[in-house]
Amino acid sequence: MARKRRTEQEHDLAVSDAAAAYIADALMQLALEFENTHYDQIRRHHQAIAPEPAADARQLDFFRKPPPCD
Repeated sequence: MARKRRTEQEHDLAVSDAAAAYIADALMQLALEFENTHYDQIRRHHQAIAPEPAADARQLDFFRKPPPCD
């Protein structure tokens, strides 16, 4: 079976399986910590860019808060 020759760039980026797993875990931890720290900002941004939902009288809204009871 013929082995594929790596290009110079692929050779520079080659890491072991253990190193790849460690780097992936570290990046995931970093991303989760960032998201936890900046959750409110991320949520506000997504709400600001989200399109308004189409009003369809047949669609039930399960997530709207009910009016206060007097």
